[in-house]
Amino acid sequence: MSGKTVNSAILLLVIGNALALISDVFIKLLEGDSAVFQYAFMRCLITLALLLPFWRQIDTGHFFEGGVLHAIRGHVHLVGIVCMVVALVSLPLATANAVFYVAPILVMILSAVFFGERLTRWSLLAVFGGFAGILVILRPVDISWAALAALGSAAALAINAVLVRKLPARQSTVHKLFLNYLMITPVCLLLMLWEGAPWSNAVLLSAVGSSVFILGYNVCVLLAYRQVDANQITSAEYTGLIWAVLIGWWWFAEVPDLWFFTGSLMIVVPLLLIGWQQRRQPKTSSHEVADTYYHGAKAE
Repeated sequence: MSGKTVNSAILLLVIGNALALISDVFIKLLEGDSAVFQYAFMRCLITLALLLPFWRQIDTGHFFEGGVLHAIRGHVHLVGIVCMVVALVSLPLATANAVFYVAPILVMILSAVFFGERLTRWSLLAVFGGFAGILVILRPVDISWAALAALGSAAALAINAVLVRKLPARQSTVHKLFLNYLMITPVCLLLMLWEGAPWSNAVLLSAVGSSVFILGYNVCVLLAYRQVDANQITSAEYTGLIWAVLIGWWWFAEVPDLWFFTGSLMIVVPLLLIGWQQRRQPKTSSHEVADTYYHGAKAE
């Protein structure tokens, strides 16, 4: 699977999204009262260690270029990590992932507000359909802190996806990811100490598992988008929702209801239509590697 053909690139994205869902499973296996900040700190250390072998891709001569923006993105990402843990621990796997898919819709809105990008009729359909879909899935009577956390995670993903445009163009993805985690590690340490939770091997296992599998997802994304236009294969990203349903049903005995399927279609179908429209007007576009899944808004 070199990713050099459309079919192989699509297969890589399907596999990659499955790996990302396994990453989510490691988080979901945590207890409801697990130390969230301990998890965030361990996630930072493990990710930095996993990135060290790729040190040559980091421009050490301009290591802290764009540091302020990196710091902002990093701390937004930290909020997203915390929200993601709360959502995955409390919500059904498929429900949490469906809400995460609101991220690309928020990217459209933020891009229109801050960059003056024009929303097409398809984009507007995605925006209204997406938010209506979220209401159908969550239903106002069922709104909880976990549901709000899922929305918060999607918002963090969207903000970081928009802010990445302002980062120095010459910085590699590894460079951006490394700075992202490096800058939030001290804050994570302080929050962990403030949390005061006893050491947990379960949290460590969750952090290791989720970090390794999300790295596998990152590799698949890089290979898939390296030589194939994004508009030809992006729709394969939405197989993540299928994996969420299957893994949630098999592993956690979670059976999605009609509300979930209806709302998910309202979110995903307009995004697929946008991809179809873009495919009719091919253009080369770059794709940044993701950390956390972020699935939908793909930004590190």
